[in-house]
Amino acid sequence: MSEGNAKKQLLHLVFGGELKSLDSTEFRNLDELDIVGIYPDYKSAELAWKARAQATVDNAHMRYFIAHLHRLLEPDTK
Repeated sequence: MSEGNAKKQLLHLVFGGELKSLDSTEFRNLDELDIVGIYPDYKSAELAWKARAQATVDNAHMRYFIAHLHRLLEPDTK
């Protein structure tokens, strides 16, 4: 595939950790954050997020998130 035909890379970060309480997004210990990875599109990130979230389903305080890195790098893009 040539560069002209390639889809635009929209980077997404998947990360998570144990929250201090169920009604916040403040992590209990930042040193123990789980950085799952950086993915080239939302669909790939969603698959990684789902796998990690399901693997930690027994701990109600564990939460995983998808951050849209491309929005930080280029705020004018969607």
